[in-house]
Parts: sequence; structure tokens; C-alpha cells
Amino acid sequence: MSSHDAKAMRPGAIDPPMPLAHHFDTPGQQAGSAKFGMWVFLATEILMFSGLFLAYFVVRMLYPEMVLSSHELLDKTMGGVNTVVLLTSSFTMAMAVRAAQLGDQKGVVRNIILTILFAFVFMGVKYVEYTGKFAHGIFPGKYFDYVAAGEYAREHGHVLAGKPHIFFGLYFVMTGLHGVHVLAGIGVLTWVLLRARKGEFGPRYYAPVENVGLYWHIVDLVWIFLFPLLYLVR
Repeated sequence: MSSHDAKAMRPGAIDPPMPLAHHFDTPGQQAGSAKFGMWVFLATEILMFSGLFLAYFVVRMLYPEMVLSSHELLDKTMGGVNTVVLLTSSFTMAMAVRAAQLGDQKGVVRNIILTILFAFVFMGVKYVEYTGKFAHGIFPGKYFDYVAAGEYAREHGHVLAGKPHIFFGLYFVMTGLHGVHVLAGIGVLTWVLLRARKGEFGPRYYAPVENVGLYWHIVDLVWIFLFPLLYLVR
């Protein structure tokens, strides 16, 4: 361990030995390869969501009145709550990475647990939001109930224009795909948590925590774009 790492460790911190896979020559090469692979994966994720964002802008350009009237049926409060929840989870994830760098085993476990809890809160809010939409006939595509949705809109002082099923088709695809990524994040966070509880991470080896953190930050970043585009459009 370098003197820099030693100074970075907190008093009483634990620094377990760094595992080295047989196909790597040095720990630095292994850590660099892991991070590079994660960035390549994240680039493909960004490209996938970019296609959906492009579809959104095309729909907004072709049907501006429809988009403006349809988005009024989305719950801005729930969307705002979920935004705060994800931003907070990004902070706890960053703190987990920092704790691993300092050899603070309890800090790693505590912050990963908090991140997982925030992820479940996000999915819980999204479940309530989805079920509320379904109860009023707001479904994607051909399943959209114009009568029920129209009555729901009028109850809230709005009138649906154009073809709202197109907007809600995009809404459910974009937010649903994002939700799948949140669920995947819960899975990998749980995997990291189990390893953290065994004391596997420290100043010399924290690549899994860092890489899962990068993934989680991208998930949060996508939502930062989804929220204003879908909920706050003007």
C-alpha cells in the first residue's frame, strides 16, 4: 500500500488484500480495465436513451399541443419527490465510494443500504403513479381509454388534444425502461452490499463499489432529463 493510501485511511480502518485475476499483470491494470469497461457499457446506455429522447423531440415537434395537454395529467409532485430521492441516493452512493477509499467498512455498508432504500422509495412512488394512471384509462398505445382519460382530464381542468396515446406511449417506455435500470441497480447494489459486509473493500480495492456508483449516477442523470421533459414541459 502506498503512503498516500495509508494517510487516506481512517484510524482503525481495514484494508483487505486486493484480489488479482489471473489474466491481469498488475492491480492497476485490473482496476483500469474494470473502469474502462464500465464507461463503455455506460456509453451504450446513453446511446439507447438518446434514441428515446430523439423520439420525444420528434413527437413534440409534430404534436406540440398534444404534448402540452397530455403532460398535465402527470403528477408533478410525485415526479419531484422522486427527483429528490434519486439525487439523495447519488449522494449516499458517493459517500459509499468515499468510505471504501478510506477503509471505513461500516460507512460502506451504511451508505449502500441507504442507497438501496432510496431506490425502493423511488420504485414505490412510481408504482403509485402508474396505478393511478391505469385506474383512469391512461395506458400506452392502443390501450389508451380516451373516454376515461378525457373525464379525468376535465376533472382537473384540462382538455386532451390530438393523440395523447402517443405521448403516454413514450412516457411509459421511457420511465419504464428507467425503472428497469433502477431495479437492476438494486440488484448490483445488493451484490456489492453482501461483499462489503464481508469486508472485501478498502483503499487498495474498491473498484466494484466505484463502478456500481458510476452506473447509479447515470441512472440518476437520465431521470434528471426525464423529469423536466415529461413533467414540466412548456
